[in-house]
Amino acid sequence: MNKKVINTEQAPAPVGPYNQAIVASGQMVFVAGQIALDPKTGAIVGTGDVTKQTEQVMANLQAILAAAGAKFEDVVKTTVFLADMNDFAAMNAIYAKYFDEATAPARACVQVSRLPKDVLVEIDCIAVV
Repeated sequence: MNKKVINTEQAPAPVGPYNQAIVASGQMVFVAGQIALDPKTGAIVGTGDVTKQTEQVMANLQAILAAAGAKFEDVVKTTVFLADMNDFAAMNAIYAKYFDEATAPARACVQVSRLPKDVLVEIDCIAVV
């Protein structure tokens, strides 16, 4: 299998032993879960505001996808992790701005007991280019 590491300064650096994304076999792009970190400062964006955090998460995903030669239209699967399922509608309103309803990817959304740095949302994705 052919495997290429993707890292861009336009998204937050990994905070552990992982990469922002991996391109496998030249066409599958696996993007690591992104949280609301500002790539320039490393600070959490929108503390306590799932809308602002989701906007930053989507910006981070977009930057990593672009570095891998992909875009949101290429995404086939996402997983959304929420600290509180009561934030689903607010997160979904921002998420929907990035995906056309007719061609939106498959998605799972779960509530978890805690996320890194106590953020409210984390999203990962898989794209095919």
